[in-house]
Amino acid sequence: MTFRYGVDQLNLDIVNGINDGSIKAELCQEALDKINKSRQNVDVMAASDKAVYGINTGFGPLCDTQISPEETHLLQKNLLITHAVGVGEPIAKSISKLMLITKVHALSQGFSGIRLEVVERMLAFLELDLIPVVPEQGSVGASGDLAPLSHLFLPLIGEGEFWQDGKPVPAAHLLEANGLAPLELHAKEGLALINGTQFILSHGITALTKMRYLLDLADLAGAMSIEGMQGSGSPFREELHATRPFEGNIEVAKRMRMFFNGSQNMAAHTDCDRVQDPYSLRCIPQVHGASRNAFNHLKELVEIEMNSVTDNPIVISAEEAISGGSFHGQPLAMVLDYASIAAAELGNISDRRCYLMLEGLHGLPRLLTTSGGLNSGMMIPQYATAALVTENKSLCFPPSADSVPTSMGQEDHVSMGSISGRKLNQILGNLEKIFAIELMYAAQAIEFRRPNKCSDIIEENFAIIREKVAKLEEDRLLKPDIDAMIALVKAQAFSVN
Repeated sequence: MTFRYGVDQLNLDIVNGINDGSIKAELCQEALDKINKSRQNVDVMAASDKAVYGINTGFGPLCDTQISPEETHLLQKNLLITHAVGVGEPIAKSISKLMLITKVHALSQGFSGIRLEVVERMLAFLELDLIPVVPEQGSVGASGDLAPLSHLFLPLIGEGEFWQDGKPVPAAHLLEANGLAPLELHAKEGLALINGTQFILSHGITALTKMRYLLDLADLAGAMSIEGMQGSGSPFREELHATRPFEGNIEVAKRMRMFFNGSQNMAAHTDCDRVQDPYSLRCIPQVHGASRNAFNHLKELVEIEMNSVTDNPIVISAEEAISGGSFHGQPLAMVLDYASIAAAELGNISDRRCYLMLEGLHGLPRLLTTSGGLNSGMMIPQYATAALVTENKSLCFPPSADSVPTSMGQEDHVSMGSISGRKLNQILGNLEKIFAIELMYAAQAIEFRRPNKCSDIIEENFAIIREKVAKLEEDRLLKPDIDAMIALVKAQAFSVN
């Protein structure tokens, strides 16, 4: 397929496809016409004696200071330079690329007044893999992501840096090498470029992409742990969840039934005398399902945002540009914080399952080793999951609940959504490590249920683990095993559907 910027609708799969090159994207004639018409409207207003914010005035607290046409070019250049004050380590190149893609789509809808030449230069950056270097810190999430977007677009004017071979390189050097001269920005263009939520949005896209797999992996890890513990399959029955029909709960219960389908090991203890399992086993549909509900909410809002115009003002006609607050990140900030709690809870319940498997209950040896005393077995990796769980809890403070006034009080309520997006991705990174350890534990527990076989899909995943991590017989250095498990999780090597 070919995606048409400014015309078609982005979704999570399409934006990732454009990002990885599997989907082509271009400007069609309809988008060209919208961009050019919007620019014509700006040119009319820029030449007018009437003050129009962002077109012939200053910005922020200087919004009532009118700027002459002669000063416009310098004003737009100064806007990028003065706002490029980001600090900290650079964000991942893939996130910077997502920022470019989503910004092109927003600008191509014909409400931003930017020249076609500028949009085409951004597309040239994407085509030539000239991806700007953007610092991770410095945005308060309103007036949008000013600092990171300024860094993203410094290369348009010959400033800033691009990525080359994993290292930052001066943009001027690579522009010259590719025969590209720096652009001179015209009225409204600087503001159109740096107003917007693309930093927050791109972190949301990145988080959703990772979280979608981790939600599925959570179910697999839980199912393998239940197989190892010989827990009950009754809490996942369809009839039970029909009486409390939350979408996430129903989906998780269905997936658990799929994981247990045809399991000889589950059938082997059907008539045991255990009445109920602990909550971390029995309540997987309720807990994992609640996290799925949060994921669905985040996905819904992120997909709205990736098809929205979030700069300011919005150019309606040659007579009107509406100055509003579409750059405010709160619609994403709050749901990113909600998703952070959802992701952290997946790790929380996973750690509890790890602990259960070490207790020596229901036919499992203590610490998952038959040589206890001389050997510590699998005791210590749970220390790591406990530490990661607590770290994630500390990352769950909602930045969207905070606001620090900026811009001499003109921007007196900000979203802090950039921090929300960054923290969610940190939590998900920790979650990968927690699941890696649970899966290692579950495989070890299943060893003690042999010769019973599990379902085909669990046996398939058990084999994936055993290709990298052998059964623990005597104490050995477990760090290489844990690293191998983390690598499997990061590579999305497990069969989860």
